[in-house]
Amino acid sequence: MIQQKEFSLRPFPRGIHLVTGEIMRQLPQLPSRGIINILIKHTSAALAINENADPDVRHDLAEIFDRLVPENAPYYLHTDEGPDDMPSHAKSVLVGPSLTIPITDGHLNLGIWQGIYLCEFRDYGGSRNLVATIIGE
Repeated sequence: MIQQKEFSLRPFPRGIHLVTGEIMRQLPQLPSRGIINILIKHTSAALAINENADPDVRHDLAEIFDRLVPENAPYYLHTDEGPDDMPSHAKSVLVGPSLTIPITDGHLNLGIWQGIYLCEFRDYGGSRNLVATIIGE
């Protein structure tokens, strides 16, 4: 069985946001076992899996990304869409556009402290479109 579902996440401000629940609410019933691939259809945001308990992790990750890829670097050529645009593209390349997660007993088989993050790298990125592809039995 292969299913595919496209959906949107509401707009989030710039930062790292725990969205596991929001994604799960938009998915169809998961098979007893299989895999799911979730792709974000944008080049200025990303998806990641990381700790879902301490919000300091999300804050620290955002700070790390901003230091790794600063705004207004003099060597940027792609600057027409504002100072956060080129850094957001670079950050999304570092994190990646998709996740593949095992499905076991009809649930995402994540670790106890793992959650899915939307990494919003734009100041005003807007709603984000995702596609989930579920392969299972």
